[in-house]
Amino acid sequence: MIRRFRHHIAVFFSVIGPGFITAMVDNDAGGIYTYSQAGARYGYLPLWTLLPVMALLVVTQEMCARMGAVTGKGLSDLIREEFGLRTTFFMMAALVAANLTNVMANFAGIASSLELFGISRYVSVPAGAAVVWLLIVKGSYDRVEKVFLFATLLYVAYIAAGFLAKPDWNEALINSVKPVVIFDIGYLQMIIGMVGTSVAPWMQFYLQAAIVEKGVRAREYAESRIEVIVGCIVMTVIAFFIVVACAGAFAGSPRDIKNAADAALGLRALGENAYLLFCAGLFNASLFAACILPLSTAYTVCEGLGFESGVNFRFREAPVFYWLFTLLIVVGAGVILVPGFPLVRMILLSQVINGVLLPIVLIFMVLLVNRRRLMKEWTNSVIYNGVAWGAVIVMIGLTTALAAISLKDLVVP
Repeated sequence: MIRRFRHHIAVFFSVIGPGFITAMVDNDAGGIYTYSQAGARYGYLPLWTLLPVMALLVVTQEMCARMGAVTGKGLSDLIREEFGLRTTFFMMAALVAANLTNVMANFAGIASSLELFGISRYVSVPAGAAVVWLLIVKGSYDRVEKVFLFATLLYVAYIAAGFLAKPDWNEALINSVKPVVIFDIGYLQMIIGMVGTSVAPWMQFYLQAAIVEKGVRAREYAESRIEVIVGCIVMTVIAFFIVVACAGAFAGSPRDIKNAADAALGLRALGENAYLLFCAGLFNASLFAACILPLSTAYTVCEGLGFESGVNFRFREAPVFYWLFTLLIVVGAGVILVPGFPLVRMILLSQVINGVLLPIVLIFMVLLVNRRRLMKEWTNSVIYNGVAWGAVIVMIGLTTALAAISLKDLVVP
């Protein structure tokens, strides 16, 4: 029994990476802003949404990881083979548009976090872009994954900041399990935002592509599944502490914040350590996501259109993959240096595109995972299909509402 346990532990550590990284990077600059705004404006009330968020994330991520391990192919590759090139092309175009705005948001996170320390964005953004490009272009998959896993450890800064904010833990725990619905447009928009932005289209494509490139197969999937679930749980815990930190910081004086850096400034009144930890977390999360999002986009497009893709290839072996990655970095970082660029409106537009694209991606996922020709005995069970289709229906409703609200805000500033 001890030998078997050691074997499972060894296999778990051999497959750890894709699921944990994908879940953690969901707390990027945009996610941190959303959770910070929830805590700053509504205190502990929105915390109850995090349990449904975790459940939805587990369902969708588990299906993608399973498809990658069983078929040995990425999601966009399977969509192209099963549903045709035209469908894949239009999906890829929408995904590139949405992901590009998210790349911009993360470079904005790098800029705003370091501007709090007097470092100009004209220094921090080009330096950040160079670090991201060199890491991916000059590294192997194993080396890049080790860096990403180290970056996930730095999210502990938010847990520390949450404790330093000295929140009301009783109220936080009660609101974590007690749904509170206030018929206020701003509150409902915040709830939809917290749930609707937790399962993004890029996550499904990146996770499956990373599972394939890492070489995880069906015989190792039991351990990989645990890794996916653990990643979703840890991501939810980090989100909980971000909300709690801001609820504690702004207790008695709730207000809207313009960006995640505003949340850090709010924590400064509670002490320099809480402020520094929140800033460090924002910088790490923004730089981390600035690596993952363009990488995910390059994986997805190249798989869908039949080009070589993967960090294990050299530039000359996968030129389309690396040129697309480079273009996303250059454009995403470049617009942050343009005075007066309407970044907020671009982020709202990305929410609209995500709202349209995500339900389509989820439907394709459920259809694919149930094709016995592809998945053999690894198709969904009847119960799991019920949960999966329920998740699809919930996400369609939430993301449609989020897209409608974002479109309204985009049209009427």
